[in-house]
Amino acid sequence: MNEFMYLLTNGLAVYISSYLLRGVHVKDFFVAIVVAVILSIVNIILKPMIVFLTLPLNILTLGLFTLVINGFMVILVSRVVPGFTVDSVGWGILFSIILSFISSLFNWLKKE
Repeated sequence: MNEFMYLLTNGLAVYISSYLLRGVHVKDFFVAIVVAVILSIVNIILKPMIVFLTLPLNILTLGLFTLVINGFMVILVSRVVPGFTVDSVGWGILFSIILSFISSLFNWLKKE
């Protein structure tokens, strides 16, 4: 049951984030849930390898290159999931920032 609530809150966070940003488009709530699942899988499997490979650049930019990596992860998910489109890497970076903020807010409210 806890995983189901996590899935719903992340799907809602994706849906709200896409509503706030005009460069990110989600067809419906079901697509938002699929985006949340695929983005979680990509962040678990692919992101650590890419962060490791770009470690010198990440150190040079004091960790800010991680935002660019997050933007490219969002673009990758938009290429895989039909009904989810992101106009550019900039919108992907902004989407990942807003999504992180909204997910953190939901997790904070869930603990209260």
